[in-house]
Amino acid sequence: MSELVLGPVLRYVGGDEATVWVETSRPCQVEVLGASEPTFPVDGHHYALVRVEGLERGARNEYGVSLDGTARWPEPNSRFPPSLIRTRSHDGPIEVVFGSCRLALPHRPPYTLSKDEHPEGREHDALRTLALEMIDGARPRWPDQLLLLGDQVYVDEGSPATRSWIRSHRDTSIPPGEQVADFEEYTRLYRETWGDEVIRWLLSTVPVAMVIDDHDMHDDWMISEQWIEDMRSRPWWHDRAVGGLMSYWVYQHLGNLSPRELEQNPEYREVREAADPEPVLRRFAEREERLPEGKRWSFSTDIDRVRVLVIDDRTGRVLAGRRSIFDDEEWRWVLDHATGDFDHLLIATTDPFLLGPGLHYLEAWNEAVCAGAWGGPAARFGERIRRALDLDHWAAFQYSFQRMAELLEEVGSGRRGAVPATIGVLSGDVHHAYLADVAFRSSSGVRSRVYQAVCSPFRNALDSHERLGVKVGMSRLGAAIGRGLARAAQVEQPTIRWRVTDGPYFDNQVATVTLDGRLSRLRLERAVPGHEDGRPRLEQLFERRLS
Repeated sequence: MSELVLGPVLRYVGGDEATVWVETSRPCQVEVLGASEPTFPVDGHHYALVRVEGLERGARNEYGVSLDGTARWPEPNSRFPPSLIRTRSHDGPIEVVFGSCRLALPHRPPYTLSKDEHPEGREHDALRTLALEMIDGARPRWPDQLLLLGDQVYVDEGSPATRSWIRSHRDTSIPPGEQVADFEEYTRLYRETWGDEVIRWLLSTVPVAMVIDDHDMHDDWMISEQWIEDMRSRPWWHDRAVGGLMSYWVYQHLGNLSPRELEQNPEYREVREAADPEPVLRRFAEREERLPEGKRWSFSTDIDRVRVLVIDDRTGRVLAGRRSIFDDEEWRWVLDHATGDFDHLLIATTDPFLLGPGLHYLEAWNEAVCAGAWGGPAARFGERIRRALDLDHWAAFQYSFQRMAELLEEVGSGRRGAVPATIGVLSGDVHHAYLADVAFRSSSGVRSRVYQAVCSPFRNALDSHERLGVKVGMSRLGAAIGRGLARAAQVEQPTIRWRVTDGPYFDNQVATVTLDGRLSRLRLERAVPGHEDGRPRLEQLFERRLS
């Protein structure tokens, strides 16, 4: 008899349709609200993405999951509210919650201590705390969309249950040690990360979209051409990379697509039709590892008059010759989806487009030095610095940085359709949070409010030494030093200016963008212990009106 291993996870939700993802213990027929879908197998695991259609607009659809006709969700005697599919009705505000970087660790001491207090301490999980407030009624308004902007799983940190399982199944004295090595070990990591009962309920009732970042694969993933050459020389890397892309496709990417896009997706069609989908998916992942294509993983969705454009800024990087976050095909896709008539444009990227000024100039300088601006020995030293300090954000890809700045100007001035009230770039990755305001030349004609909002981590706070480094990078002194280095390496000055208005904040935190007509607000909250029982709660750090 089939059991639910993971899920249900509520993924795409439109005006009258939705998709629900599950992993099951055996092959079966999965049923949700009268819709049915058979599972497909991958290397001994079984998955389904159920397309639910014909829903009433603006309705709260309570749902359950049955496997071969037997109810498996909600679980018997569940203490959680019913799982819901809430369709939109073109009325009322929209709340988009976002963030990144969530380690899977138990929710008890010493894991709830700080990193300074205990090596494995990462304090309270902000995403789980959000769910607890929803369950307890402390948060009467629930999010309309959850954006998980990278590092859903960590192949190289935390996850004690997965590491214990790995130690019991292979020799961890051989690389990659206790890190994840293949598809099977990735499935264990997802089970540990998404299997907590509170997180499991949250993902069943809030539509969630997600995108990959480096720790889903390897720290510094796709940072440079030399890094790729070094990793491909290691005998264990191929299985890690293929297993990572296979699991990303199954666990994360498929659910980002609408039912119409699923019907047109050639990989999904081939997997569902194959008697044994595992070789099909493996060949696809091997091809992607050799010839990465970012357009395949980027996606766009509209929530009423809000365009959410999620750009994969990892998988499709061009690292040989002129470095770029994306290839030309992906950039054409971005331009097409940034064009239109909407009240707000949210561009989501895992890596921040705008860093603190000092950090921005440091990364721009490093890219120039690694490209030979100061000669060969300096280039080799620059590569070591690049990896040691994780200098791999948009600032370290100046060609792409300038193209994105031009796009923001074109959209904000009405050259790509109606002028949106706001253009927000939402990001994670850097383990601190901040809000930056963007300014353009007076002749640009930009009328939109343009900002960069960063929220990271959900659960992986920096220690005191790491926080000091970020503060220096955001200081006037750090900006002056970075600017001097960039000028000495003949880096062009940015065509835009920006100012960090709030932050940096270093706690485990969660951010919410609220959009109501042409109005927009941003709220940042951190997870703190409760006053009496110690149960975590969310404490507001700031709230700002953006339009």
